[in-house]
Amino acid sequence: MLALLLVIQVTAGAPGAVVADSIPVDTVPRIALDEAIRRSARLDPDYVRALGQIEDAEWGRRAARLAFFIPSVAVGLDETKYSENFFNPADPTNPTSTLVVGRASAEYEIFSLRKFSELSRTRAELESAEAGELDQRFRAALETESSYYDVLVSQELSRVSQERVNRARQGLGVARARVASGAAVQTDSLQLVLELTRAGVDLLRQRNALRNARLELGRRVGALGPVDAEPLDTTPAPELPIALPEALRAALDQGPQYRAAVAEERSAEAGLRSQRSDYLPTFSVGGLHQRYDTQIFPGASNISSVTFSLSFPLWDNGRREIEVSRARVNRDVARAIREDLERAVRRDVSAAYDSYQTSRAAVDLATVGRTVARENYRMQEMRYRAGASEILDLLDAQLGLAEAEADLVQSRYQTRLALAGLEAILGRRLFSDKDVP
Repeated sequence: MLALLLVIQVTAGAPGAVVADSIPVDTVPRIALDEAIRRSARLDPDYVRALGQIEDAEWGRRAARLAFFIPSVAVGLDETKYSENFFNPADPTNPTSTLVVGRASAEYEIFSLRKFSELSRTRAELESAEAGELDQRFRAALETESSYYDVLVSQELSRVSQERVNRARQGLGVARARVASGAAVQTDSLQLVLELTRAGVDLLRQRNALRNARLELGRRVGALGPVDAEPLDTTPAPELPIALPEALRAALDQGPQYRAAVAEERSAEAGLRSQRSDYLPTFSVGGLHQRYDTQIFPGASNISSVTFSLSFPLWDNGRREIEVSRARVNRDVARAIREDLERAVRRDVSAAYDSYQTSRAAVDLATVGRTVARENYRMQEMRYRAGASEILDLLDAQLGLAEAEADLVQSRYQTRLALAGLEAILGRRLFSDKDVP
């Protein structure tokens, strides 16, 4: 029995054996939420790819427009060596073994329905690329906000764990005094030693989670090491500025995912029209200018020509029909995706909207729960000091308070994350200041 008391006293007297008294001061740089969102967007691979797709779509749109006004132009230069003297177009009376031919050609389609279809298709592709860029921007912002809030949550939970350690140490001191006076049995001290050990392990886990969260935030903002998050205010989350029906309409009108799906359907429809235009004739005009000589940069003789061409494809071994069938399937698939996404948007908006409202209510409940847990712990500590309650009641109160504080922390940042998810679906910010939930 004396050995048991010695173990308890050594454990209580060496708090460093369980966990350090205080969290070391971090020297890592800090970043604000709006700055983190701006920096992460430029570094996110998917967002960079979306910007490149806009550039590609803009060039496709520009080329489709220029096809109505500017012909296709090509130039070339050939030098031919013959094994013996051959006819010389530059000087028919003087055969030569070397012939240099320079040419410049231009061709313009006067009548072609494919040009109109390409104009519609490239317009839809540009709209799809722009919607995709907006979608990726909000996705990157959502992931960055999640990493940012992970840092803040880990900081708060580390504080909660440290307070749990302090309460366990304080309770252990009370239990030791009661055991020494004979008012309590030795198992009371053992129970609190176990609680102190568990609290210390939980604190170490929270510190590890905080370190990993800072490294993840640093990765997203382009830092080579950990980055800390600027604290946010803890004011209650405000009501959403729009009602659920308005949010549904906004998601279907300007939601980036739905806009991209609609644009993809229009692009597929234009692609089908473009393939069907191959059944109609094409009328074009072409010009050719050639120069002949026996040396580079020929100029001894030249000839020009203008050609009017009418092409009416009748049968190409079924290749045209295969392309039309593929385009029709692509159109049907794009339409099915758009219709399914329309139904999914209604579900996602409702779920995100309800999640925000539920999280706001959860914060209120968690605040009440923390107040109750604090009062319960205060009363149980007083009763245990007076010998009116058992050690298990005090331990339950300590654990209940730690859980209540952790629930409040999680609820606060879950509200912010729910708002970010709703904004990603709608494609716009509901509050101008991201420091406001």
